[in-house]
Amino acid sequence: MGVTVDYDVIVIGAGHAGCEAAHASARLGLSTLVITPRLDRVGWMSCNPAVGGIGKGHLVREVDALGGLLGRVVDETGIQFRTLNTRRGPAVRGSRAQCDRLLYAKTMRAHLEAVPGLELREDLVEEVLVEKASGGSRVRGVRTARGLDELACLAVVVAAGTFLGGVANVGRRKFASGREGDLPSMGLSRSLRQLGLALKRFKTSTTPRLDGRTVDFDVLSVQRGDEEPKPFSHWTDPERFPLLPQRFCHVTRTNEQTHHIVRRGFESLADEPAVAGGIEPRYCPSIEVKLRRFGDRMGHTIYLEPEGLDSNEVYPAGLSTSLPADVQLQMLRTIPGLESVEMTRPGYGIEYDFVIPTQVRRSLEVQKIGGLFVAGQVLGTSGYEEAAAQGLIAGINAGKHVRASSNRRWWSRESLDEDERSGEATILRRDQAYIGVLIDDLTTSGTSEPYRVFTSRAEHRLLLREDNADFRLAHLGYVAGLITESQARKSTAREEMIRAEVERLESTLPSGSAAQKEREGRRTLATILRRPGITYADLKEMDAGPGPKLSRRDAEGVEAAIKYAGYIAKLDKRLELLGNIDSLEIPEDLDFSGVPGLSVEVREKLEHHRPATVGQASRISGVTPAAVEILASLLAGLKRACG
Repeated sequence: MGVTVDYDVIVIGAGHAGCEAAHASARLGLSTLVITPRLDRVGWMSCNPAVGGIGKGHLVREVDALGGLLGRVVDETGIQFRTLNTRRGPAVRGSRAQCDRLLYAKTMRAHLEAVPGLELREDLVEEVLVEKASGGSRVRGVRTARGLDELACLAVVVAAGTFLGGVANVGRRKFASGREGDLPSMGLSRSLRQLGLALKRFKTSTTPRLDGRTVDFDVLSVQRGDEEPKPFSHWTDPERFPLLPQRFCHVTRTNEQTHHIVRRGFESLADEPAVAGGIEPRYCPSIEVKLRRFGDRMGHTIYLEPEGLDSNEVYPAGLSTSLPADVQLQMLRTIPGLESVEMTRPGYGIEYDFVIPTQVRRSLEVQKIGGLFVAGQVLGTSGYEEAAAQGLIAGINAGKHVRASSNRRWWSRESLDEDERSGEATILRRDQAYIGVLIDDLTTSGTSEPYRVFTSRAEHRLLLREDNADFRLAHLGYVAGLITESQARKSTAREEMIRAEVERLESTLPSGSAAQKEREGRRTLATILRRPGITYADLKEMDAGPGPKLSRRDAEGVEAAIKYAGYIAKLDKRLELLGNIDSLEIPEDLDFSGVPGLSVEVREKLEHHRPATVGQASRISGVTPAAVEILASLLAGLKRACG
């Protein structure tokens, strides 16, 4: 007997995770419904109007290489593009873009509505419906709040962001809320618990928004974007970029007067029980938490970011808070440039439920319930980029689940072999993508605080660069059905061009009178390029060969391939020599604070848990693979020194 199906896939939530999940599912030819509390908030940037950063920029490019939306929408709505960490190597640089908030949401929705088979509905999901199946349970649909409609489907992606059991606070005032006053999702939270899922509470906060007309920008430092900005998307034409007029950001700092007001504000709340519960993000803390953790600092940098081309609102990044509104205004007016500022709305804190991520597989399917997928902040992460990456993988795998469960043919491209055409879940390895690192960390170790991607979390970061994301992942996007054949060919042609240029430089001696000594030493152009501070452009005067005309991004790809070749070879050799590190013992008296290369977070975790072996250390949430390698190298050296 057949099963009545209203939709193949239902996506709960239309934030960054939900948008990517729905887009992927519908692009695969599956009827997809997105249910969200407000249709005017599809793709809404509820925190700062910016995308990317260290590690996060890698995720954006990987999502784009797999066929996701994020990079394209950022390129279409970006009003400032910057590359961070420019003084360091290509592997740890990060691209970041300031976006027009309203235009971003409008553009994201337009992309979704252009996909055949994808529908948007304004409603709240109260319950996920399941039924018994062989070997466990499986999804059969959802029940919504308005009219108590039951909608049947074969897969559900829960991408509810901070809406699950959401409670916001401004000072002592607490109220049920999703983001910015939206309705929270209380029923869905109860439903997931009733299905046997374990949930915990996290907290985050956002900044007050400022009326830019009351900011004295003349006394502030200007932060400009790149002179030659690079697009996020591999498919954006760099010759026509940027697409919009570009804007400045401005920089200011808090001071002792600011800190005095903040301390007085949160001390006045100290006797209030549970004003705000949950665990805050370590890497994007409120100003209250900053002063608790870093009380000796004289000031904290604040970036004043424009909300859009046609908006007067300004976002003061670095100043998130849930203090009373009057205290927020007093605090703001102690900061240079903001002495006469007016708030358009105060900042607020929000506490919400999240699903403990060790309950889901690396496909992001819940272990005990077939067809139920979870992605985004509701899985314990923090940030648009992490959410989008999870949403994309959840959407692809929800689509594969539907095709497998309904015996529908998955794909029919003649160029794909049998394995590639199978309905096996798409799972990225740690050496393939930061997305693989993100999902592996969550599903294997869980997280005790809102998880954020950093380059330090990836032991293979020399391989996982922004410049080669399409080489690593475009073929997988093509196999999944989200990348077109022309896009796949473009990526392959670019990879072959860069490889050919690397080979040419490795075999070409410099020309010109100034290069005589280099030629006599048989030093090739590649050898010269490996020197610190030398760029591909610097070779121009010494290169008489018929080299290709490369874009800035392609030139950086050539640089990275040549400069990192030796490091990658040494890394592989060192990891091979280390062998089995699981049983490598850690001395009981080892002072982790004296181990160079470990982050403050890792040192705190190691001091707290005091693991007996490196293997135990590697299984502590927050202790990165890179930190494990540092420990193993140190202990292996001590072992050799002791004979």
